[in-house]
Amino acid sequence: MDEKKLTALSRLIRYYILASTTKAGSGHPTSALSGVELMAGLFFGGIFRTDLNNPKNPNNDRLIFSKGHASPLFYSLYAAAGKISEPEMMTYRQFSSPLEGHPTPRFRYTEASTGSLGQGLSIGVGMALNAKYLDQLGYRTYVLLGDSEMAEGSQWEAIQLAAYYQLDNLVAILDVNRLGQRGETMDGYQVKKYQKRFDAFGWKTIVIDGHSYPQVIGAYQQAIKSKGRPIVIIAKTVKGKGVSFLENKDGFHGKTLSPEQFNQALAELGSVNKKIIGQVLKVSKAKPKAVKKVTAQSIGYDQLKPVATRKAFGLSLARLGGQYPEVVSLDAETSNSTYAELFKAKFPKRFFEMFIAEQNMVGNALGLSLRGKIPFVSTFAAFFSRAFDQIRMSQYSTSNIKFVGSHAGVSIGEDGPSQMALEDIAMFRSLIDSVVLYPSDAIATEKLVEQAIKHQGNVYIRTTRKETPLIYKTNEAFLIGGSKVLRQSSNDKVTIVAAGVTLYEALAAADALKSKKINVRVVDLYSIKPIDLQTLKLAAQQTGAIITVEDHGLAGGLGEAVKSALAASGVKIYALAVNKIPRSGKPDELMAYENISAQAIISLVKKIIIKK
Repeated sequence: MDEKKLTALSRLIRYYILASTTKAGSGHPTSALSGVELMAGLFFGGIFRTDLNNPKNPNNDRLIFSKGHASPLFYSLYAAAGKISEPEMMTYRQFSSPLEGHPTPRFRYTEASTGSLGQGLSIGVGMALNAKYLDQLGYRTYVLLGDSEMAEGSQWEAIQLAAYYQLDNLVAILDVNRLGQRGETMDGYQVKKYQKRFDAFGWKTIVIDGHSYPQVIGAYQQAIKSKGRPIVIIAKTVKGKGVSFLENKDGFHGKTLSPEQFNQALAELGSVNKKIIGQVLKVSKAKPKAVKKVTAQSIGYDQLKPVATRKAFGLSLARLGGQYPEVVSLDAETSNSTYAELFKAKFPKRFFEMFIAEQNMVGNALGLSLRGKIPFVSTFAAFFSRAFDQIRMSQYSTSNIKFVGSHAGVSIGEDGPSQMALEDIAMFRSLIDSVVLYPSDAIATEKLVEQAIKHQGNVYIRTTRKETPLIYKTNEAFLIGGSKVLRQSSNDKVTIVAAGVTLYEALAAADALKSKKINVRVVDLYSIKPIDLQTLKLAAQQTGAIITVEDHGLAGGLGEAVKSALAASGVKIYALAVNKIPRSGKPDELMAYENISAQAIISLVKKIIIKK
């Protein structure tokens, strides 16, 4: 360890932190200053291995700033390594700059977008799982944590799972600087409390002075040698370290310096050597473990035997797993209901039990996705709502995650409202560039699972609990953005648009109406986003009215998707959806109660015809 050089690099890093935030007029300089020795020691103290010329190198150690508001420190590390010039540092937080207020992939060295606190460790767990169990590479994942975010429950979900999987390639660095946004954190400087908690979860704990280079480097060296469990370095630090009028002072969080204060701070820093360049260690030339591809064989479904789409999902994923070795499965202790257990049985090394901790599961999936895997994340659809922040944040990391929600809507029956996802379509539709798929039968599910694998980006597949009859033949093609017209004539009075379980209600209604010489068109809108605008426009033009029917809440669901798509058409759209608080009961009882049954459709069609 060259402590003299590290001290000089620390001074340079502090200069960049202060100069860039002062120039920007916004940022969190005090939060960045507390972690300087921790990060400079990691980067330039003979610990961190990375190819600075190739951030995508699979052997690079990974660094995640869960404490994303300390971004000035993150960028300053690369400035000190000679990869960002001083003029570039001075563009911090400007519209055209990749140096955003919290790290995003616009900056080429960012592993994942962070800033919503309590998520970085989960992402790190996913990357560590990939290194240890999938690619079998020697890279380590380091995650800088803030002490304020330790109040987040998602942290402890990640902490317990990391210990369960014995991730000795994962190192958390907890920056205990005592002060949060508006005062002292829950535990202040009680570093022993943090140590006891991590100890109880099965981690190796190392408590240090976070500004002492001998202790910082010594802790990293211990971490590298540790085997069998994840490591946390609990570092007592000073917020605003290096500037006397900022050190350990409340009221400076998220505040930058005035020009006069900046000059005073520079005088305290002393001489800054802007020519010094920090060196990092080189990486190995190992390659990820190769997995042989096997062409998938089609599933032979009995056309007369109903199959739940949740089971069809499990069968499809197990069938396709050999053909797509990048696919991995994560499930929240529901695999015997989501049927992810079928993939687990066939590919046990590519299945990860996440237990009932959905926030961490989504974070882990993001980490795996960013290391080149295609994670399928499955649970009851209702429980994705508690992980929506992680889902929302994933889109800012250009993620490629496939979410599968089963047991959706009131049609699940007696389990009652707590289990009935009625908001999931709205939730996933709200994501930028997301895909939302709602297959009705096993064949549609099988085809759409493969389409989801091939699609680059986040996909949500909604599956049904109850068994449903097969509608389609095995040679039917399903594309993202498509739909299927299942009933049609030259004299259709109304178009009924449905998906999933309500499609069968629409078909039953259509057949009953036809016996009364009333023809209606039925569209299976299996792709809710992107939507098949051409088919809907034609239906609106030819039939003059549209009924949407869905086992989902009215807000943000299939009906609103159709209304948005046809807003300029002037066609009258009637929406049947779940509008009353549901209760336990038989599926048919509940669908009748919510007016999304075949009878409700028939009644509405007759009213529309009378109005015409």
